Amino acid sequence: MSLSVLQAGPMLSVQDLGRKGLLHAGVSGSGPMDPPSFRIANALVGNPETSAALEFALVGGVFAVTHPVRVAVTGADIDIRIDGVSRPAWESHDLRPGSKLAVGGVRGAVWGYLAISGGIDTPVVLGSRATHLRTALGGHQGRRLQAGDTLGLGGGASGPLLRLATMWRQAAHPIRVVAGPQDDYFGPDAWAVFTGARFVVSAARDRMAQMLEGPMITAVRGHDIVSDGTVAGSIQVPASGKPLVLMAERQTTGGYPKIGTVASADLPRLAQTPSGQAVRFKVITQEQAEALLLGWRRAWRTVIANLAEKPRAAARTRSG
Repeated sequence: MSLSVLQAGPMLSVQDLGRKGLLHAGVSGSGPMDPPSFRIANALVGNPETSAALEFALVGGVFAVTHPVRVAVTGADIDIRIDGVSRPAWESHDLRPGSKLAVGGVRGAVWGYLAISGGIDTPVVLGSRATHLRTALGGHQGRRLQAGDTLGLGGGASGPLLRLATMWRQAAHPIRVVAGPQDDYFGPDAWAVFTGARFVVSAARDRMAQMLEGPMITAVRGHDIVSDGTVAGSIQVPASGKPLVLMAERQTTGGYPKIGTVASADLPRLAQTPSGQAVRFKVITQEQAEALLLGWRRAWRTVIANLAEKPRAAARTRSG
């Protein structure tokens, strides 16, 4: 069983939930930029949450399969067509040999996910199938997918078609951050800018980091530190004064002071913020961030637990 990539959108890659326990060896975790959307996509096609799927930015591509499978596309409002017939995102659909699945533009967000029943069957490298593009590790030959690539699949279609009974939404509010670990490098003026100004998500972004445009933030103790560990959501401030938010493919250590760390519950929302859109930051305590994380996990787990069987009639949609 296999999946053929007939056309490939930007940043199309194989991802799973990432590599665990290897940061001490300099191996970044990688994995999806929007983990809840990734998990929901796998659940819609009956896969374990650990199965490998495809991640893409802005546009997906065109795909075909050699055997009947279930497919689901999540992440945002995304144009999906099977043989020219429009299909909704956040639901599973049958895809049969001879048909073409076209995954078009992502509306109001950045990252989308295509899950296929059985999962993507690429070699496991250091415990994961996730692609780390900057180091050419994992996935399909360690690189972005391109037209002409063929990927193995783990199984065929089984079980009912599914849809979301409870929509997955993340409320719009300031991006919440926990101060530090180098918060003492920044004086009152810098903190007033960081918490009071709007920052615009720059087009200078990838799976490693997101640059923010806005007023300069100056570190009164300097913009260099002895390199120390980073985590997903670390907000580095280099000498340019422009904050850099570290994402899924971040380096494991860094030598710029980190003014704060984005709360895990808000990091996917920041990742999905389109370039050119403004964000604000709000400082919260570690305890508040932990409570947010627990609530966030309950929310997407509730969405998955409440997936509903989709009436067959619902699969018939308009053609266009």
